[in-house]
Amino acid sequence: MGNSHSHSSRKPSHAGLDLHHAHATPVLHRKRSAALSALTLGLSSYHPQELSFREDSSSSSVSDRDEKRSFDPPPVYALSTTPDIPENAALLAYKAFLKEYPQYQLTWILDALRRTDFARLDRNGEAYVDYMGGSLYPESLIQVHASFLQRSILGNTHSVSNSSRLSAACADEARRAVLEFFRAPPGYTVVFTANASGALKLVGESFPFAAGSTYVLGADSHNSVHGIRQFATARGAQVAYIESTDEGGMDVAEAKAVLRQHRPRTGGRASSASAPSLFALTGQSNISNAKNPLSLIQYATSQGFCTLLDAAALAPTSVISLTDTPVDAMAVSFYKMFGFPTGVGALVAKESFLASLERPWFAGGTVDVVQAPGGIVTMAADMHERFEDGTINYLNLPAITDGLRFLSAYLPFLPLRLSSLTRHLITSLSELRHDSTDTPVVQILSRRPTKDVKTIGEQSDTGSVVSLLFLSPSGQMLPNSFVEYAASTHNVSLRTGCMCNPGGAAALLGLRGAMAQLPADATLRAFEACMGRELGVVRLSLGLASDFRDVWRLVEFAKLLGCERARTALWDKWLEDRTGVAL
Repeated sequence: MGNSHSHSSRKPSHAGLDLHHAHATPVLHRKRSAALSALTLGLSSYHPQELSFREDSSSSSVSDRDEKRSFDPPPVYALSTTPDIPENAALLAYKAFLKEYPQYQLTWILDALRRTDFARLDRNGEAYVDYMGGSLYPESLIQVHASFLQRSILGNTHSVSNSSRLSAACADEARRAVLEFFRAPPGYTVVFTANASGALKLVGESFPFAAGSTYVLGADSHNSVHGIRQFATARGAQVAYIESTDEGGMDVAEAKAVLRQHRPRTGGRASSASAPSLFALTGQSNISNAKNPLSLIQYATSQGFCTLLDAAALAPTSVISLTDTPVDAMAVSFYKMFGFPTGVGALVAKESFLASLERPWFAGGTVDVVQAPGGIVTMAADMHERFEDGTINYLNLPAITDGLRFLSAYLPFLPLRLSSLTRHLITSLSELRHDSTDTPVVQILSRRPTKDVKTIGEQSDTGSVVSLLFLSPSGQMLPNSFVEYAASTHNVSLRTGCMCNPGGAAALLGLRGAMAQLPADATLRAFEACMGRELGVVRLSLGLASDFRDVWRLVEFAKLLGCERARTALWDKWLEDRTGVAL
């Protein structure tokens, strides 16, 4: 039930993927090495040492190796299909890129995926670089799900009809898929929510904060993590921040010091029991590109904290094992992982942790018996049901199962691929100069990767986010709204602003002092007026479908803003469109 997807839904042209069955694996219609043939949906079967890049030891010439390497036919995926990008320039740039990052070719399976499930990017000539905002959905996942819905009858799970039982079976299958994907040991369950923010709110509103409790979090965190402090302070708890470094993230030694300073009391003369305290860790910043070490989870646990991991930015491109990092609760959004569906996230949590939470209300689906009128309430027997208010998104849950199995096949390749692309993007942008003054075109603010990932399955030390400012020839910041306008006219999908991460943005922009002085009635407009400029950054983020062409198009776009004539024309058009708007 829930995994009998029709074989007829698969189209022959999508040779890079077979998702017509819930137990499907990628089907590759080209010759593969013995190591690559070990590809399965379980990441534990990977042996990265077998896939590390090695120079060809054959008698072929150096030029032959540069042209061909390990697969046939030669790579053509760097060639642009859009009229405004000359193919010869893209190809020359790609060859130079491969000489610097030859291990990139080990990820050719993602190029096959780009030509099938994400071909619409090149048909439209679009450089999509907002994966941190939302991943792009693979076309085959939509086809599989649509086919399943067309032939199935699904009903509300709060019933016992055949259609309802099918929905319930699909929901159970999706829960198992989530637990398997994150390698959760026994004792974990999955609560489906609207998104990661909904998952974080469930913990915040239900955690038994009290006088003597402390909520510890990093300054470089999403607003949904900051928002939990409202629940903490309302119950008399203290809030303690771990300051961000200049490049985002947190210093491990400082984080441990804050945790030690605020660790829960463990009894003694003053108290017979400790007040529950919570530590929320951002796995990866959505603006600074910093990855925080998950070992802090174990350290916080040793200090007596309950632990919460915001993995919304981390999960799409990094392996997370709840066996290795047994956090009490973790929040994710599935659209950030594989693009579809939106409106579904999850709180993956220990049942023992959920049992300690105190929900402030009950709703349909969360209860077994309600006395009305009266005050008796008996909560649902299954722990996850106590936290799923109303009817879950049962029509979309089968797509979660297929999406996770899809991502499992490609996730091991992403750190190597995205690390190479991110490092090349940062280097290329940093080298750009204005043609009129020879001053830098951009200022990179986010954390730069330092680890040279060379093997399949190896994890990177940062994400694949580049936060920056575009500069005028005089060195002043170009308004982000202008950059966003210019990008849209050149089919570049990026994002500007503070990314719902005020602490991370303040650290990158050097505004921590100004942030500390904000008045209680502060508004963004007033803050920007005080600073004399727009606040925020330009964020470029790579993901599942990213390839060299996207980076090349980004660099070509940045070159335009370094060209006096092109930038002036864009600026005049932007001003014309903003007539009457105060700059």
